[in-house]
Amino acid sequence: MDTKKQPLFSTYQENVDYLHKHLGVDESFDVIHLNLEYMGRKMSLFLIDGFAKDEILHFIMKFFAKLEPKDLEPDPLKKLLKTYIPYIELGHNQDLNKTIDLVLGGPIALVVEGIDEIIMIDARTYPVRQPAEPDLERVVRGSRDGYVETIVFNTALTRRRVRDKTLRMEYLQVGRRSKTDIALCYIADIADAKRVEKMKKDLERIDTDGLPMAEKTIEEYLSGRHWNPYPTVRYTERPDTAAAHLFEGHVLIIIDGSPSVMITPATYWHHLQHAEEYRQKPVIGAYLRMVRFIAVMASMFLLPLYFLFSSDPTLLPASADFIGPAKEGTIPLILQFLIAEIGVDMLRMAALHTPSSLVTALGLVAAVLMGQVAVEVGVFSNEVVLYIAIAAIGTYATPSYELSLANRLVRIFLLVVTSIFGVAGYVVGITAWLLYIVRIKSYEIAYVWPFLPFSYRAFRDIFLRSPIPLKNRRPTFLDPQDPDK
Repeated sequence: MDTKKQPLFSTYQENVDYLHKHLGVDESFDVIHLNLEYMGRKMSLFLIDGFAKDEILHFIMKFFAKLEPKDLEPDPLKKLLKTYIPYIELGHNQDLNKTIDLVLGGPIALVVEGIDEIIMIDARTYPVRQPAEPDLERVVRGSRDGYVETIVFNTALTRRRVRDKTLRMEYLQVGRRSKTDIALCYIADIADAKRVEKMKKDLERIDTDGLPMAEKTIEEYLSGRHWNPYPTVRYTERPDTAAAHLFEGHVLIIIDGSPSVMITPATYWHHLQHAEEYRQKPVIGAYLRMVRFIAVMASMFLLPLYFLFSSDPTLLPASADFIGPAKEGTIPLILQFLIAEIGVDMLRMAALHTPSSLVTALGLVAAVLMGQVAVEVGVFSNEVVLYIAIAAIGTYATPSYELSLANRLVRIFLLVVTSIFGVAGYVVGITAWLLYIVRIKSYEIAYVWPFLPFSYRAFRDIFLRSPIPLKNRRPTFLDPQDPDK
């Protein structure tokens, strides 16, 4: 819902009074209104304390103090914009409501008596942390910079790696009240123009007060599958990862206030890729990828499979009868697994809210109390602790945090149906999971591509981490353009 346009009034004082009232100057201590007089004209500055660069304002005011009334003739607006305001980012408009929105975003409004437009000076600065390596996407070799919460920093980090003349950063605002800045980022002669246009229209259609959770709020509006646990977009805090996807033809959404950049569209396999695989030689990268795939599959299917063999030892050959529990606990095996699952999640949540200096101590306490003591008193069997640990390692080996959470729900679902229906439950549960992810689409793209529809080359590249070719091979599902033709 757009704010109604309010044209400038006929007198300087009416314009100043309107801005003074609707910006809440007398009610908010951080909204500043300066009444000035230079060159024989009344002037007013409206700004937000903490956003404006004080040294820039001080320099402009000193510059104005040296001018005479005749210096503004014959065209005062042109003289100020082209000659007497020594700053780069200048603009002007005739809409008071638009001026209010801009001031609340950081720029400074300059109202000058006798000029029928408001001058906007974009001398803003935001509180910002320095780019640092993301905690969730660490690499042994590679860059140590990462996205931050300021959109201008993030677009600059992206442009540093993509110096292409067709790289586009389209600006949008979402949220009736929050007016959150968003940048739609893509390479114009690679990305599918229809997909870019559709993404832009979908963003413009979002009608909400604000984006309190930034990129996660945007995802809920764009995905349209609110009860689907699987992520349909990929998040990254690494500029090199974002650049690699731009070269493939993906569209990025950069949101002010969030260090996570959205990569669209994204398949299931995008969430299993990690920058470390491409920082090593192809053979090493392929090995690391296979280990990661094994870890992810183990995190979903190993616990239900162990429970199935433990509950029905006749399914195992005599040579593998050691797989079952040597000593059963005092509570049923399925409850042991469910309690352990909840316990691991409780430990994870506790670690998030624990100061960094105490996390190690928390881990030791949890290992002793939840593991060793629980086994000694007979609540858990040793095998339950072992297989829960393997599943937890597989969960944390998943590059995408969102995918690891979804896979955890799948594991619990398979445990429950296997405990109720046995072999049939395990087989039907996995089949139902496969059918479910096959039906998921990420912006009209099959979630399990290149399996459906099948593409041999893409299938090979996913599993083997093929060497980087001399000429980029872009995924066909993105319908990329070929700038060389």
